Amino acid sequence: MITRSSALLQRPESPSADVKPLSLPSAWQTQLSQAIRDPRELCRRLGLDDSWLPGAEAGHVLFEVRVPEAFLARMRYGDPHDPLLRQVLPLIAESANVPGYVTDPLEEAEHTPGPGLIHKYAGRVLLIASPACAVNCRYCFRRHFPYGDNSPSRAQWERSLDTLRQDASIHEAILSGGDPLAASDRQLAWLVERLEAIPHLKRLRLHTRLPVVIPDRIDDALSGWLGATRLQKVMVLHINHAQEIDQAVVEACERLKSAGVTLLNQSVLLRGVNDSVAALAQLSERLFEAGVLPYYLHVLDPVAGAAHFDVPDEEARELIAGLREVLPGFLLPRLVREVPGEASKTPL
Repeated sequence: MITRSSALLQRPESPSADVKPLSLPSAWQTQLSQAIRDPRELCRRLGLDDSWLPGAEAGHVLFEVRVPEAFLARMRYGDPHDPLLRQVLPLIAESANVPGYVTDPLEEAEHTPGPGLIHKYAGRVLLIASPACAVNCRYCFRRHFPYGDNSPSRAQWERSLDTLRQDASIHEAILSGGDPLAASDRQLAWLVERLEAIPHLKRLRLHTRLPVVIPDRIDDALSGWLGATRLQKVMVLHINHAQEIDQAVVEACERLKSAGVTLLNQSVLLRGVNDSVAALAQLSERLFEAGVLPYYLHVLDPVAGAAHFDVPDEEARELIAGLREVLPGFLLPRLVREVPGEASKTPL
């Protein structure tokens, strides 16, 4: 039963400045390795009633729990409907077989010419830079993705890079995953060095949630290789609710901007998380305070196990209309759906 107030969990105190950090692993790698991976532990840490356990355990079998401590610390103790917890807590609803919800909703298997390489749109390619994530979001459209077949060795990477070298129409490389920043800085620096050696590449884009769920990931090592590349740098964060943005996230964004990175955000419209004008408006305002521009608001990709998050298109349009009344245009995200086979995101 709930025995404490619903105040936000307190962030652990920072270690003393005169304590020397261990050389290995880095702070963010330690946090990544120590993420909560037991649904019972997640429920216990947040003081949830035992009635939530059967659903949490059933969903965990389908898609394992993974929640870093830094993200857990922003959740309200004792509140099973906390908007951050709802994104990561498995529910019995994930076991439902809902027509139209499939394992590969974007048909990415049809656009994978080589291991770790996805080429769906003109002028840009996506590279699966890491199969790992720091947090497992229950609505993830790649929760069934065959990462085992898309985790190339360096020799295989070279073959994928040859695809880019031979196609002068490609101007942008997108690092995705999993989460690309779950890879080591050594691996990422190696990959970016080879990308920037391709003359017709202009931009490097990274799609990541790590600066949000483990802000310590944005350290000096990352800033070094990222700041040094000649490529224009864009980082698309994934933040769904204003409560995700604490001071540590703001500071991580500041470090990224100091490295010359343009920061954008894409959200997913999720039932019970951000399906109100007030929540979405607060998110846009908080993003801009952190130096991040709202970019996309995606309707849910129909991935098996996530149907309970769905918000119908008409309701989504009404939310955008409401946002238009309270936000300036530059803080209004574009409401879109990704339709397999289309040349770009489809506006709604």
